[in-house]
Order: sequence, then C-alpha cells, then structure tokens
Amino acid sequence: MDAISTAQDRYGRLPEGPGAGPEPDLGRLGLDQLRTLRRETLDQEADLSYLRRLLHGRMDILLAELDRRPGAGGTARTTDPAEPAGALLERLPAILTDAPSTVRRSARHVTLGPPRGQQSQLEADALMGDVQLADLAAHPAEELLAALERLRAHEREVSGRRQRLLRTADGCNAEITRRYRDGEARVDDLLAGGPL
Repeated sequence: MDAISTAQDRYGRLPEGPGAGPEPDLGRLGLDQLRTLRRETLDQEADLSYLRRLLHGRMDILLAELDRRPGAGGTARTTDPAEPAGALLERLPAILTDAPSTVRRSARHVTLGPPRGQQSQLEADALMGDVQLADLAAHPAEELLAALERLRAHEREVSGRRQRLLRTADGCNAEITRRYRDGEARVDDLLAGGPL
C-alpha cells in the first residue's frame, strides 16, 4: 500500500491519478499528520524514482541493441554492423550516461540509493518478460520492441504516480509553512523537542 492510499485511509480521500481533481484538503490535518504524510509520500516517491531509473536504463539498453541491428529498425550507425552482440556490454557506460539537461527545473532534494524493498527490481524484471538483458542478441527484434513498449507504458504510469506523490508532498510543505507564517504553529514547539 502506498503512502497516498495509507493517507486516504487515515485522513480521507486524496485525488486519483496524475491529473485528478483538486489537491486534498490538507488544512484539516494536524501538524504531526502533515509531517507524517509528507515523509511517507517522499519515501514512496524515492522508491518510484528508483524504479523509473531502472526502466529508463532498460529502455536505453533495448534501444541500443535495436539500433545495432541494421535490419531491425536500427541503423547500425552507432556501431560497426559486424560488431559482436557482446560488445553492447562494453558500451554500457556510454548507453546509460545521461546528457546534461537543457531544461531548467526547480531544485528538489533527491534521495539516491536503492529502494526500501525489492519491489522495483521485481517490477522491472517482470516487464522484460522473456527478454533477458544478458542475452539480447538471442531475441528477435519483435520481442525487444514488445518489451520496450511494456517498459514505456509502465514508465508513464510510474511517472503519473510520482507526480501525484510530489504534489501531495509539496502541498504538505506549503501547509506547514503557512501555519508557521500565520502563527498557527510555533517554532518554540519544535525547539522544545516536537516532531519535525
């Protein structure tokens, strides 16, 4: 059960899906409840972020393998057509390296590291189906394209879930800030050992 589902059980209904309706009424939650909800949503978002990175890495590897094959929709422009399939392993650092982003985004703390459970790895493995990364050359292009489409569809769904969690966490931050600014919460309570 994710943090939003848990919060729905505790605090009432939150919006469904990435574009669903108005944000939850965080104003009726207590300060401790807001902090707990924020922490849970950020923990869940970190797990989903890790899953997204796994999915993107696998998609990049599949695309590189397809590109290596001149007759499979690829152009073989990145490698010599006679290159053995095992050479893909040697190119992994280049395949998996992200180019610097040209899009300016607001800064957000990013937690790096593996998720708290193995669910992300299991999801990514299941989406690959019969296609194993260790032996991509043994699979026809159709199987690779089908695996790529499954990964893309799941990545879109995971991105929607992440956006929903981030909106909830941002809403919690804004409500906590408003309470301190408006005097509904006191910094002295935090200094006295209250929960963050």
